[in-house]
Amino acid sequence: MDSVRSAFPAKFAHPRSMPTRFLPAIHTTASSYKNPFPNRPLPQSYSLPWMPSTYYKTAAIKPTLAPLAKSSQGISAGKKLPSLSTSTTVFTRYTPEDWYKSNGTNCRESEASQKNAERLRADTSRLIDDKYRQTKKTQVESTRNLGVRANDIAFWKSELRHELDEVIGETNALTDVKTRLERALAESEAPLQVAQECLLHREKRMGIDLVRDNVEEQLLTEVDVIRSCREKMQQFLDKAKAQILSNRAAQHKLEKDLANKQVAHRIDDRCHHLMNTSHGISYYRGVEQVDATISVPESWAKFTNDNILRSQSQRAASAKLRGDIENLLPVTASEMRRQFNAVNVAFTKRIAEMADAKRKTQTHLAKTLQEIFRMERNIEAIQKAIRDQGPPLKVAQTRLDERTRRPNMELCRDTAQLRLVNEVRDIGETVQTLQQQLRDSEDALQMLVRAKAVLQHDLAVKANSLFIDQEKCMGMRKTFPSTARLLAPI
Repeated sequence: MDSVRSAFPAKFAHPRSMPTRFLPAIHTTASSYKNPFPNRPLPQSYSLPWMPSTYYKTAAIKPTLAPLAKSSQGISAGKKLPSLSTSTTVFTRYTPEDWYKSNGTNCRESEASQKNAERLRADTSRLIDDKYRQTKKTQVESTRNLGVRANDIAFWKSELRHELDEVIGETNALTDVKTRLERALAESEAPLQVAQECLLHREKRMGIDLVRDNVEEQLLTEVDVIRSCREKMQQFLDKAKAQILSNRAAQHKLEKDLANKQVAHRIDDRCHHLMNTSHGISYYRGVEQVDATISVPESWAKFTNDNILRSQSQRAASAKLRGDIENLLPVTASEMRRQFNAVNVAFTKRIAEMADAKRKTQTHLAKTLQEIFRMERNIEAIQKAIRDQGPPLKVAQTRLDERTRRPNMELCRDTAQLRLVNEVRDIGETVQTLQQQLRDSEDALQMLVRAKAVLQHDLAVKANSLFIDQEKCMGMRKTFPSTARLLAPI
């Protein structure tokens, strides 16, 4: 036995790997409670995770030496593990302190669970009472809201009926006036075509001259005036037909909205009178999750109000249209002639401005060409100055390169050396300055070239615009019809 005990430490100085079904010895001494990990870490096959379930499974297996005897067959005596003593085969898991702590924890948790249960019963009783009162209050509020809703629907029904009678009467009146508009069109098409052709010709202007100038403003105004005189006679007939359709569309919306409100009023009135003891009530599970609504009270009221406002707007437009029909032709001839003169004055002024701008463009183009010639000479001078700096730079750099071959202490940073270094630096800075000046001059030349191209293009644009305004547009405007031909009896 002594020989086994003496050999025991030597065997575990470098432990060998063993089958995983063998557990390490767990000591029961006091030192093992203070430090549950052994001084020498066991191999991976000996270690077990610190989980109680693992040790419960291990404790359920009765330890036996049969596996050790079987596994040790064929192994020499020098390689077998020593037999374990009885004191090292007890598998302990917790300390007495852990046992007392567990009992105390269980008692405290039980007391806490009892107190929680008592609070829960009291809270439940209060909750039942609160929810009953809340349900009753909610039902009362729902009943009151349904009554308010039914009253709102009744109010809008009366408004819809009143507006429906009004729009029907206005539609009948406009239908009678529509027959008077079929004799209106006469000699007002030619002035409109002249103004539109002038606008189309001026769309052929190029570049910056495609400007919305006073001439174009006056032409657009002339088109508007002619259309207010000539097209109104055609448009008022179309407007009368369209207005009748709009009135009937508004009438249809009112009728449809009125029919919907009658159905909604019947449903909400029935819902308002339902009680807990009413017949026909039932469970409809999940109905509160089905949101079939498409409006809110604001949008609902706005929808009907918009229908009424639309109908009122159509009635007002219809009444205004009937009044405009009676006052259409008396002022057409004077308005068209006055706008025709305004357009001619604007054309004359614009032609003078265009000729003056063309002369100025030609002057600037000549000056730009002269400056381009001077800048090209300047660039050639800068390039020659840069080339002239090449030989002095080569001489200075060659001198510095030669002086690097001086032997030993002769490599002195003397005045000549410093002057050569400064000379190379000064020449480099001079070249950089000249190159920057060359780049600036080239940029200026490019700007001059672009300015030349812009001026040449602008000159062509001005000539084209002058031709359009002076020849094409003013040539057509000499054939404006007389005032007598612009009038047509109704």
